[in-house]
Amino acid sequence: MADRVYEYIVRTKDLVKEYQMGGQTLRALDGVALDIYRGEYISIMGPSGSGKSTLFNMIGGLDKPSQGSVFIDEVDMAQLDAFELAWLRCRKIGYIFQTFNLIPVMTALENITLPMIFAGVPTDDGIEKGIELLKTVGLGERLHHKPSELSGGQQQRVAIARSLANDPAIVLADEPTGNLDLKTGQEIIYLLKRLNTDQNVTIISATHDLKMLDVSDRIVWIRDGKIAKIEHRSDLDLKVGQVEGESD
Repeated sequence: MADRVYEYIVRTKDLVKEYQMGGQTLRALDGVALDIYRGEYISIMGPSGSGKSTLFNMIGGLDKPSQGSVFIDEVDMAQLDAFELAWLRCRKIGYIFQTFNLIPVMTALENITLPMIFAGVPTDDGIEKGIELLKTVGLGERLHHKPSELSGGQQQRVAIARSLANDPAIVLADEPTGNLDLKTGQEIIYLLKRLNTDQNVTIISATHDLKMLDVSDRIVWIRDGKIAKIEHRSDLDLKVGQVEGESD
């Protein structure tokens, strides 16, 4: 980690998010301060309702904080207008969702090239890159298959390839294994880790999946809208296979 100490890619300061529900104020995030280094693999973990998905959405620019700041590469996202924020999300951040969010009428290749069209990449270049990305995630022979013709694991691989379309510095993965069986989920986790290692992409995952601990550099535990603790993988004694009920 020594080479990353002074190179933050994400910083949150005193992050607060409040919602009004039935005349009451619900504080989903309560003063969260978190620094993430470039090239890290971070897992944000916590029970349902803990605030981890809210924090995920704040970092991704999908929602705005009630108070506090989110910095991406030292840029305060709150200071960006709608066009600038859209540009940052398109160019700097890739998204992977639990429900894949692929467009049903488009092929795997078309789903991947869509973000490149938005970014102004020439069509031929986008197609060439899309093919390479599908090969990277092990789907080089499924270019023209639509989501309904792919398994859940294959759809998530397409979603991972799509998240990399514009060479993002950060990939945000929201429960990326949530709709997958145990074996397929493990394959997706190690695919993300390989991309993290090979391409130095920062991976930030909001997850319940304890298998994610094994590939994470740090685990951020969220409870009641606050950071309860931050652990390094090397400090964990947890045997993930035993927790998951797997045999050796």
